[in-house]
Amino acid sequence: MGRIVEVAHQRRRFGYRRIHDLLRGEFPGTNHKKVYRLYREQNLTVRRRGKKRRCGQRQPLVAP
Repeated sequence: MGRIVEVAHQRRRFGYRRIHDLLRGEFPGTNHKKVYRLYREQNLTVRRRGKKRRCGQRQPLVAP
């Protein structure tokens, strides 16, 4: 469980699926459902991207 938290803090954009893929090399018997359960118990979440903001003003298209 400590390794899951460590990886989640190092790589904030990794969800439980990518963490499971990383841990499979170190711990061959790792189950994705167990990783998900531990991920939720630790209240770990992926940092989401913000919305893009429009720049400039909207103007009607001029007909030729």
